[in-house]
Amino acid sequence: MKKTITKAVFPVAGMGTRFLPATKANPKEMLPIVDKPLIQYAAEEAIAAGIKELIFVTSSNKRAIEDHFDKNYEMESQLIKRDKQQLLDVVRGILPKGVSCVYVRQPEALGLGHAVLCARRVVGDEPFAVILADDLIDDGSAGCLAQMVQQFEQQGCSLLGVEEIAPTETDKYGIVDVTPWCDKLARVDAIIEKPKPEVAPSTLAVVGRYILNPRIFDLLATQPVGAGGEIQLTDAIARLLKESLVLAYRFEGKRYDCGSKLGYLEATVQYALKHPELGRDFKNYLRSLNGDFVPKPTYAEDQHQKISMIKRQVL
Repeated sequence: MKKTITKAVFPVAGMGTRFLPATKANPKEMLPIVDKPLIQYAAEEAIAAGIKELIFVTSSNKRAIEDHFDKNYEMESQLIKRDKQQLLDVVRGILPKGVSCVYVRQPEALGLGHAVLCARRVVGDEPFAVILADDLIDDGSAGCLAQMVQQFEQQGCSLLGVEEIAPTETDKYGIVDVTPWCDKLARVDAIIEKPKPEVAPSTLAVVGRYILNPRIFDLLATQPVGAGGEIQLTDAIARLLKESLVLAYRFEGKRYDCGSKLGYLEATVQYALKHPELGRDFKNYLRSLNGDFVPKPTYAEDQHQKISMIKRQVL
């Protein structure tokens, strides 16, 4: 199998209902972490790993993603007129030279597996990466995918990014049963989509990073619907590992589940703290709160509490 990964698939057709109403007209992948949208963090991670072709599997309401990676002549013209060279460099640097974008429409919301299958004609017969922008991974270096590409170049087989999770969280992830292989790698013996904690084979969860053998497309094309009435990528991987080696890789770095509101807020705080322009001021602001992040009650709330206390004493 070819050992160079040059294409990455970004399934971005989801509706983002957990973030409504913010995502009513704006794709969840365009939600910003400080001053960059989630999808840009994902694209930068792919580019740092050597990816040259970014394949976005979109839906009808995701035009903002295309616009973000496209050239904005009007904005650039205004920045030039105002001598805003630094901002001009930022805008022009969103998509580096030598990297291209391809957009493929997923006509129906039939699951992650179906979204990946939609990219088949563009990917062709070569191994490829899959990145879920919801999973923001900070390793302080080149990025999670770069780690996995390096492992792929050595092992030459499909790889799944995994991490340990709490036992109570297994019904939110694809869970793998593994046999130790070497260092941070383990052979995947089985994979189950969102098992209940009592039947989960482990607490090792697959997160949004994959490097897959193109054989996965054949399996997805014949994959029956699974959990939630969707074509699950997990189910196709379960069939793939019966034919070929699939390894689980315990990546280095901190993952933020930006598909949840709490994870999104955690990522925003942590990325703000290390922001080169805002980090110091934001840290000072947090210190000024003296650890008390609960806003003081308004006058009306304070009066309501006093009245409630008096009523309890009388009764």
